[in-house]
Parts: sequence; C-alpha cells; structure tokens
Amino acid sequence: MRRSKLLYVPFWATYAFLYLPIVVLVVMSFNSGKSAYTYEGFSFKWYGELLNDERVRDGLVNTLIVATGSTVIATVLGTLLAVGLARHTRSKTLDAVALMPAVLPDLVLAIGLLLFYGLIQLTLGLYSVILAHGLFAMAFVAAVVRTRLTNSDTSLEEASRDLGAGPVTTFMKITLPQLTPGIVAGALLAFTLSLDEFVIAFFTIGNSDQTLPIVIYSMIRFGVTPKINALAAILLLVSFTAVIAGQRMTKIGERRAQD
Repeated sequence: MRRSKLLYVPFWATYAFLYLPIVVLVVMSFNSGKSAYTYEGFSFKWYGELLNDERVRDGLVNTLIVATGSTVIATVLGTLLAVGLARHTRSKTLDAVALMPAVLPDLVLAIGLLLFYGLIQLTLGLYSVILAHGLFAMAFVAAVVRTRLTNSDTSLEEASRDLGAGPVTTFMKITLPQLTPGIVAGALLAFTLSLDEFVIAFFTIGNSDQTLPIVIYSMIRFGVTPKINALAAILLLVSFTAVIAGQRMTKIGERRAQD
C-alpha cells in the first residue's frame, strides 16, 4: 500500500520550524552590514570582530574552564554511579534519584544549588559553576554509560573474579575498556551541555566572572547584531560536532559489543 505524500507535510514542516531559524542565524552571521535582519552581502567581518572583543574572549576562556572541569567531574562520578547501580546496587528508587538532576527543571536545580551554596557559605565563582554543571551532567553520563553496561559481556568480569582478580583490578582491566566508547560519548555530551548552559551558570557564578552564554545574554539585551549571530554560530558548530562525535562513539561501542 503506497503512502500518501501528504503524510510527509507535517514531518517536513516540523523540521523546517525547528531548523530554519538556525539556518537563518548562520546565514546572517556572514552579513557584511550591521543589521541583523537585512542581508547586505557575504563577509567574515563579524567573526574577526569577535577575536578583538576582550569580553567575548574572557567569556570563552571561562566557558572552556567550566566545561572542562565539570566534564571531568561528571565523567568520573557518572561512570562510577552507573557501574554501582548496574553491578552492585539494583534499586529502581536509586535509579530514579540518580537521574533526577537530568529531569528537574534547570531553574529549580539552579535555585536549589544557590540556596545550598548560601547555606554552606560558599563564595560564588567559576568553581561553584563547575560543581553545579558537574552535578547536572553527571546524570547524563550515568545514563549513557548505563546503556553501554547493558550491552557489555559480564562473563569476562566473572572469569576475572574466578581467577582471583580483585574488584579494582577487574574494573580497570575488564570493565573499563568495555565502557570506553560509552564514557567518551558521555564526556562529550557533558562538555556540550556545559558549553551552552545558561540558567544554572547565571544563578551560581556570582558577579566577578561570566561564561559565554551569559555574555551573549548581556549583549542581546541591547539588540541582536551580526556579531551575536557569529558567536551563536560558533557555539552551534562546537555543539553539533561534540554531539555527532558522541553518537559515533556510541555506535562504535555497539558494533564492538555485537562482534
């Protein structure tokens, strides 16, 4: 039975609604004029302007510091959390609690972290954002690694223990190599989430430093310019690259598991 071509109209309309604004943003970032709404010709002018903007450079450095630090924290803790839930403590309640930061609204999590930092009298700064992003991304890393664990061969771990290897040796020599594609994919996802996260950073960073999304927010209050479009296009490129790389690592891991 042939499908009617009309069925594809909602499909393509949805994709156009989602991605057409992104395409327009990228195209307008190459606009030679100052207007963000009128295209006057092709130019890399605004990408060059970004390099000369000290505020943007500082925001980029802060964002990379936060993203790198939170990725390390989220990857280590998320991997250990996934292994613990899958191999040692089987509980649906603990599973739900572990994934709670991923499903909570960002605003609720941000306010909760701000109140907690105030309770322990922690001065806000880049380190407070690193801890907050690490907590937020840890749930996503745990979910990705947990998926990889379900496809791993447990017989190798059992054989390792039967031959006298301890839990740490078994984890380092057997479990960890099997989880590497999932860990890398989770780390790339954590880095991407931290790179363009705004709400949690806005509430937990204080007044001394600014990440790049906060810089963009402060710039956009005075109107959208091609410079902002260029900055957003660069963030899109980095995010898409990290997401695609993470998906590729996940597929590679699944193929190795099947082989």
